[in-house]
Amino acid sequence: MTLGVAVDGGTLAVHELGRGPAGAPVVMALHGITANALAFGAVAQALDGQVRLLAPDLRGRADSRSIRGPWGLAAHAADVVAVLDAARVESAVLLGHSMGAYVAALTAYLYPSRVSALVLVDGGVGFPAPEGDIDEALEQVIGPAMRRLTMTFPDEAAYLDFWREHPAVGPGLDTSYGDLLAAYLRHDLVSGDGGRRSSCVLDAVRADGADVLADPVVLRSLRDGTVPAMLLYAARGLQDEPQGLLDAGRIAAAGLPPTVRVIPAGGVNHYTVLFEPQAVRLIAYAVGTSV
Repeated sequence: MTLGVAVDGGTLAVHELGRGPAGAPVVMALHGITANALAFGAVAQALDGQVRLLAPDLRGRADSRSIRGPWGLAAHAADVVAVLDAARVESAVLLGHSMGAYVAALTAYLYPSRVSALVLVDGGVGFPAPEGDIDEALEQVIGPAMRRLTMTFPDEAAYLDFWREHPAVGPGLDTSYGDLLAAYLRHDLVSGDGGRRSSCVLDAVRADGADVLADPVVLRSLRDGTVPAMLLYAARGLQDEPQGLLDAGRIAAAGLPPTVRVIPAGGVNHYTVLFEPQAVRLIAYAVGTSV
C-alpha cells in the first residue's frame, strides 16, 4: 500500500511495508542517498505483524522523484513530520540507514517530541567537515553512485547485470534474499532517454551529500540530541572493502552521549547489512527494543 503525503514542493510517496495489530507502534524507515523505500524489504519481513512500518521514497527518489525541491536534510526532516501528521501519529521510532540515519538524527534533534527512539544503521555519526572543496569530498565518497545516475540501460535485466558487477551488491543477488534485493534495485528505475535510468534527481543527491559532510547542525545532531538511540555498524564498506564507514575507534572519537548504544552488526557490508539474515535479525531486535 502506498500513501501520498503533501509536502513542500509536491507529494511524497510513503510505502506501508508492514502492519501490526490495532494500535501497533509506528516505525518510519529512512533510506540512503541513492536508495529507495524497498531497501527495507527484508527488515519489513522480519518485523511483520509487530509494527506499522512506513517507508517513504525520500524526495527526489523513486516514486517521490517529481518533487523538485527544496533539497537538503532539513527538508527531509520536515517531510518526516509531515508523514507523522498525515498518519496522525504523535511520535514514532525512526529507523535510518546511511544518509537516512542522518535524516533520522536530525529529525530527532529538531523535533524531539515527534521521535521516541532512533535505530541508526551505518550512519548518523557526525565527523569534522572535510577541508577544501565539498564537491571534491563528495566525489570521493559517492562519486561512483552519482555517475550511475547519469547512465541509461536498455532494460531491467541490463540494470541488474550492472549491479551484478558491484562487489558489495552483486553477490547478494544469488542468495536467499536475492529477490528482495532485486525488487529494491528495480524500484529505482524509470523510463527515459530511450531506455531505463535511475529515478534519483542528481541535484537532490548533491545537496543531501553536502549536508551529510558539512552542515554543522547535521553533524552535531546525534552528539547533542536527547532522544535514545541504537547505532549498528557494518564491518565492511561501500565496495565490500574490509574497512567500513564506521568502526569502534571512529565512533569512540565522535564523542557520542551515553544515550547512544553502539552494536557491531558483524561482517556484512554497507548494503548487505539491510538484507543478510543475521544482520536483519539484529536490526529487528533493535527496533523491537525501541518501540
